[in-house]
Amino acid sequence: MRSRFAKPRPSLESSARPQTPVPDRNTKTTTLTDRHLPPAHPDTMVLIGTVNVQEGIHVLKALRGFYGIGPNVASVLCSKLSIHKTATVGSLSTAKTTAINLELTKLKIENDLRRKIQADIQRLRDMGSYRGRRHAMGLPVRGQNTRSQIKTARKLNRVERLG
Repeated sequence: MRSRFAKPRPSLESSARPQTPVPDRNTKTTTLTDRHLPPAHPDTMVLIGTVNVQEGIHVLKALRGFYGIGPNVASVLCSKLSIHKTATVGSLSTAKTTAINLELTKLKIENDLRRKIQADIQRLRDMGSYRGRRHAMGLPVRGQNTRSQIKTARKLNRVERLG
């Protein structure tokens, strides 16, 4: 017994959907249009900097994925190379991709930036400044209160002790 809310089932013979032509396997030409073809493979990658980026990702988002590049630097790079903000990585020409790679080599990003920050902190510690001592003790560096809620600073300013 069917419930009173159930929709009637359509019969298989009276299909209202138009039939799409099926390509003949023996011939090389088909009658299918582009909209019936499967989409391009989503896993195709483009090398930007040292990272493989999927073709469907927006260029701004791909640039922001690098450590040290935020929204402002990414938009400045795109405007400098005349890339639209909604352009995807797959739509870029090889000349634009090489121009992006050239601009990224001029910037200090990823491991170079991480090494520079660590060297700056080590310089502050060696100098014995107030900020260097706060880094060494794992306490807040920028004047935050330490009466309560310093767990984040303790987590971020850990000292790698030997032995």
